[in-house]
Amino acid sequence: MSIGKGRGRVALVVTTATILVLGAAGFKYSQQSQAATAEPQAASAAPQVEVATLQPEAVNIWSEFSGRLEAVEVVQIRPRVSGTLDQVLFREGSLVEAGEPLYVIDPRPYAAAVASAKAALASARSRVEFARVELDRVKGLEYRKVISKSQFDSVNNDYRVAQADMNAAEAALDIAQLNLEYAHISAPTSGRISRSEVTRGNLVEGGANGPVLATIVSSDRLYAEFDVDEQTYLNLVRNRSDKPLAVTLSLAGEEAIYQGEMHAFDNRLSSQSGTIRARALFDNPDGALIPGMFASVRVAAPVQGQALLVEQRALGTNQDQKYVYVVDDNNVVSYRPVTLGAAVGERRLVLQGLNAGDKVMVNSLLRVMPGMSVTPVDIRGSAKADGSVAYQL
Repeated sequence: MSIGKGRGRVALVVTTATILVLGAAGFKYSQQSQAATAEPQAASAAPQVEVATLQPEAVNIWSEFSGRLEAVEVVQIRPRVSGTLDQVLFREGSLVEAGEPLYVIDPRPYAAAVASAKAALASARSRVEFARVELDRVKGLEYRKVISKSQFDSVNNDYRVAQADMNAAEAALDIAQLNLEYAHISAPTSGRISRSEVTRGNLVEGGANGPVLATIVSSDRLYAEFDVDEQTYLNLVRNRSDKPLAVTLSLAGEEAIYQGEMHAFDNRLSSQSGTIRARALFDNPDGALIPGMFASVRVAAPVQGQALLVEQRALGTNQDQKYVYVVDDNNVVSYRPVTLGAAVGERRLVLQGLNAGDKVMVNSLLRVMPGMSVTPVDIRGSAKADGSVAYQL
C-alpha cells in the first residue's frame, strides 16, 4: 500500500516538472516572437521632428556701444550784481520754465540808484531845453550881425554839451534799471534745477567771479556720448544717406527703449584709443533720463546685410558650448556645435557652425540622439512683415 502511494507521488512530481518546463519554453518563445515582430515596427516608425531650413535673410545690422548721457543745455546761475541774497523762490530738484523767478538779491540799493538816475536825466533834459532856447535866440542875433561868430559858436557848443550830458544820463538810467533787473534772477532756460548752493541771507559777489547759485540742465532732450571704433565709423559715414542714422538707447535693468538719431561725430580720431567720439540725440518724454547716466546705445547701419538666424528653442548647451541637431538628406540626426551672435526676438544670429540649406531641429532635442533616423517636418521662420529682421553685432 505504501509502495503504490510512493509511485503515485513520483509520477505526480514528474508530471508537474514537465508542465513547468513546457510553460517556460513557451513563454520564452512568445517573448522572442514579440521582439522579432517589434523590431521592424520600430524601424519603420521614425520619430517626427520639426526642422527649420536656414536661408540668408535681410537684416538691419546694429552695433552696440556703452555711453553716458549729457545735457543738451547746461546753465550755471551766477549773480550779476552784488548784495545780500534776500529770497530763494524755487524747490530744489524741480522743473523750472524759462523766465521763472529763482532768487532775489536785496533790490533796495538798486531801486535807489534808478531813482537817482531818473533825477539826473530830468536835470540833463532841462539843461538841454534851456540850451536849445538860448541857441535859437542867438541864431537871429548872429544873422543880423548883432553878436560875433565866436559868441554864437560858444552858445551852440553849450547846447551840444547839454545834449551829450542828457545821453549820458539816459545811459546811466539804463544801467541802473539793468542792475535792478539783475537783482531779480530768473531762469534763462527750461529744465531741471539743482539744489541751491547759497542760502538766504548770504552776501554774494556779482560778475564772472561770483558763486554758482544753482545749475539748470535741460530735461526734454539729452545727448548720449559714446566712442565708435574706426571701422564702424567708416561704415556709418561712407554708407549714410540723407536720413539721420537710427539710434536706440536703453538703461541697465530697464525694459524701456528710447528712440533717437545720430547727431554728430567729433572732428578727430583719438590716437590712443583708436575711436572717435559720437553724439546721439534722444527725446526724454517721461523725464526719467538725467545727465550722467550710463546707457547702452545701439546704432543701425545705413544698409542691410545677409545673415543666418536659428530658433532659440533649437539650441542645446553642452557645458559652455552651444549646439544644434541637424538633419541630413538621409534624415539622420547629427550633432553640430555653433557660435552665436546676439538675440533677435526668439532667434539667434549664427556666426559659425551652420550653412545655408541646413535643416536644424527646433524641437524634440531630448527625445533624439545623433545617428537616429527621424521624420523631418519643415516650418517657416518668424520674420518681419517686410521680410527683414534686425540684429546687433
